[in-house]
Amino acid sequence: MDQAHPVAGSLWVRVSILVGVGLFLLALAVSAAIIPQLRLLHVLQALIYVAVLSLTRRNSPWGFGAGTIVAIAWNSLSLFITHLFQAGAGQIWLLLHGGHVTRPDTVMVTIGGIGHFILIVACIAGFLEQRPTAKNWIKFFAGGFLALAYMALIIATTAPR
Repeated sequence: MDQAHPVAGSLWVRVSILVGVGLFLLALAVSAAIIPQLRLLHVLQALIYVAVLSLTRRNSPWGFGAGTIVAIAWNSLSLFITHLFQAGAGQIWLLLHGGHVTRPDTVMVTIGGIGHFILIVACIAGFLEQRPTAKNWIKFFAGGFLALAYMALIIATTAPR
C-alpha cells in the first residue's frame, strides 16, 4: 500500500482530505494573525497537515493515521476539555444573527474542528479503501502516534506561557 499509485482511491476522499486540511490551515492562519504569540506554534502545527496531505496523496497508512489521530485528539480537546469548539459555534451564531463576533479566535477553533471532522472521515475511508493488512494498521497507528508526539513537543516548546 505504501507504494500505491498516487491517484488511486476515491475522488471524494481526495477532495475531502484537501478540504479538511484547507479549513484547518485557514483556521491556523487566521488565528495566528489575530494572536501573534501563536504564530510559531501554528506554523509548526501546519507542517503536520502538509505532511498528511502529501502522505495521503501517496496512499500512505502513516499519513492516514496522522490525519485521523491528530484530528481526533485536537477535536476531543476542543470539544470536551476547553469547550472552545462550542464557544466558537456560539460566536458563529451571533455572527449570523447579529452581524458581529466578539471572539473571532474561537470561531477559528470551530472552523478548524469542522475541517478535522471532514479529515477524520476522509482519512479513515481512504485508509479502509486500501484494504489494509495488519502491517498497514501498525503504520496507521504509528503515524498517529508520531504526529501526536510532534504536537506535544511543539506545544511544550513554543506555546505561549
